[in-house]
Amino acid sequence: MPAPRTTLRRSIAAAAALPLLAVALTACGYGSEAKDDDTKKANVSAGNKKLSADTVKIGYFPNLTHATALVGIQEGIIAKELGGTEVKPSTFNAGPSEIEALNAGSIDIGFIGPSPSINGFTKSKGKSLRIIGGSASGGVKLVVNPKKIKTLDDLKGKKIATPQLGNTQDVAFLNWISEKGWKVDAQSGKGDVSVVRTDNKVTPDAYKSGSIDGAWVPEPTASKLVAQGAKVLLDESTLWPDNKFVITNIIVSQKFLTEHRDVVEAVLRGSVNTNAWINANPDKAKASANTALKTLSGKELPADVIDPAWKSIQFTDDPLAATLDTEAKHAVKAGLLDRTDLTGIYDLKPLNKILKAAGKPEVADAGLGVK
Repeated sequence: MPAPRTTLRRSIAAAAALPLLAVALTACGYGSEAKDDDTKKANVSAGNKKLSADTVKIGYFPNLTHATALVGIQEGIIAKELGGTEVKPSTFNAGPSEIEALNAGSIDIGFIGPSPSINGFTKSKGKSLRIIGGSASGGVKLVVNPKKIKTLDDLKGKKIATPQLGNTQDVAFLNWISEKGWKVDAQSGKGDVSVVRTDNKVTPDAYKSGSIDGAWVPEPTASKLVAQGAKVLLDESTLWPDNKFVITNIIVSQKFLTEHRDVVEAVLRGSVNTNAWINANPDKAKASANTALKTLSGKELPADVIDPAWKSIQFTDDPLAATLDTEAKHAVKAGLLDRTDLTGIYDLKPLNKILKAAGKPEVADAGLGVK
């Protein structure tokens, strides 16, 4: 029998209950340049079929690992598939706040990492969300102060930052420490290595001040540290089969999926088309993502940050479901997640329908799809 679904331990549940950090962007009618009275008549997709929702609220992070959303919205690729259905984007600083927004109906679809997806699914006993597609792989590195740390063994006794207790990188680093045979208390971060939970926004300052000796972080934070003199000691992709692991999923509230499956399919078509455009036009896509980041944050990334960061991320429609299952097991092993059953976390039928129509190979759910 599969293991029973259980909730996360108190610390993770508390993190998920943090107030929303979403910064709602000004709603824009990306899907149509028609006058207001024309837009109200019907929501018509690119295939001239009326869609079932007037708007779709999409959440994502202002991070390069969320470039499918950054570029897809910036270039109007997602909106093109939605026709008259209006895109309402919102950005978030942390996974728990995006999950909270999804549960509250503040967003319908989200681009998000695997750990928040797992946490949201398990906390709701499998009733809140589904993963409906992939977005990105890779883009996570261990970067260190080369004056203090020259080899992986030198990490013992040092202070290494991760973005948040129980987040995707935190779980990965704790698992790596465990496989080294070292001991760290997952909750406090104390042990043979000091795991310091530090928001990605302040990690560069923490490194510059010397309060941390390195960090296991996603891009572009890793490349920001390298620009300050840090050295890449390990690329997490080298720890995974075929050098691939999920860093960004596409999730949807089950309510929205049930009521507006046509809109979900339109967003997925836009995502697939965006990833195809990114992979065919890497330099243009990188510039587009940087323009979107400038709009969101007020400044773009310099070349010495965005160039190496961009190269380390793979954009893919495949959610790499087997790697999510492995990450969940790592969280259980670290004591951050109770043993849980993830069956039903995926619904890849809409995505596979789109991929098949486009003549592309279908993707697998690792046995964790809806029955």
